[in-house]
Amino acid sequence: MTKVSVIIPTYNRSHMVTRAASSVLFQTFKDFEVIVVDDGSTDDTLARLAPFGRHIVLLRHATNLGVSAARNTGVRAARASLIAFLDSDDYWLPGKLAAQVEFFKQRPNAVACQTEEIWIRRGRRVNPRNKHLKPSGDIFLPSLKLCLVSPSAVMVKASLLHDIGLFDEALPACEDYDLWLRISCQYPIERLDKYLVVKEGGHADQLSLRYSGMDRFRIKAMLKLLETGRLTDRQEEATLKELSFKCRIYGEGCLRRDKIKEGNNYLALSEKAKKKTFRDPGEKAESILLEEPAR
Repeated sequence: MTKVSVIIPTYNRSHMVTRAASSVLFQTFKDFEVIVVDDGSTDDTLARLAPFGRHIVLLRHATNLGVSAARNTGVRAARASLIAFLDSDDYWLPGKLAAQVEFFKQRPNAVACQTEEIWIRRGRRVNPRNKHLKPSGDIFLPSLKLCLVSPSAVMVKASLLHDIGLFDEALPACEDYDLWLRISCQYPIERLDKYLVVKEGGHADQLSLRYSGMDRFRIKAMLKLLETGRLTDRQEEATLKELSFKCRIYGEGCLRRDKIKEGNNYLALSEKAKKKTFRDPGEKAESILLEEPAR
């Protein structure tokens, strides 16, 4: 049985996805399969990937369904007990898989780990701000504020995804924030103190640049999480506090942009969360939120 399934989702990034796939093939650890999921690209992605031949498994969506759907397609096709994700605009240094496989060998009860990353912006290396520094172990509480797990840096046991569930395809952004919260509220996510991923940012097609008001998706993720009943009392209290804060900030922003109804709805939800009653009895979290922004 293959040890690691590497899943690379891509959409109209033919000039980058070949670099990502090549960085996997140059790994020092060799017991892997590479699953590239082309999410309905209209550029020359297929032609660029053709020379890889049997070295990759190429799956294709007929239309663009989003990064969550692409990753989920890869997970469903994966044959290995360990799964690693790699975004098509990032790439790995040669020892990445070896370090993480060794981690799981030494820590058989662990379910997830991630490496450190090298950040590149406009061709130059930059240092992450303090708020982006990755914790290790029980990372749930700091992860409420922002996503602290990078898809390109993480490796998880396939059994974990079968237990927790896959990426939420209804979220057009912050889908990784949602998944790591669902995982970290129950399991530790360890950090390897090794810089083995190169992450390039600033591309025009990045989700963080495509959508304004990203906190609305984080709010939805927290509402979903509160519905699960999986949180401890301490986790629920922290989630409600962060929910109240994010709703207030987002609601005030809506009012400044003359989105009065939307802003008042979020401000009302902020007050409910502050009082630890984020919904009325019998009211589902899904009914609270509010129109989604157009893609």
